[in-house]
Amino acid sequence: MEILKVSSKSNPNKVAGAIVGSLKKNGKVEIQAIGAGAVNQASKALAIARRFLEQEKLDLYAVPAFIEIQIGNETRTGISFKVYMK
Repeated sequence: MEILKVSSKSNPNKVAGAIVGSLKKNGKVEIQAIGAGAVNQASKALAIARRFLEQEKLDLYAVPAFIEIQIGNETRTGISFKVYMK
């Protein structure tokens, strides 16, 4: 499964395009975000991706979960959205 890492500075429209592209290619994608700003951008990207897919009579669904990611010597908690075509 392809993993897209989203930051608070990520452009939601570009992330949405990457989500749609990956879903069309693989049928699934994982989005990872650490921090409130990154989760906000990821959520917006999911909504935009859904709008893109609506035009083609397609839909997606996302399954959120907590994840722990090692960054340097630190373990950070984040959110993962596993996204699938409906």
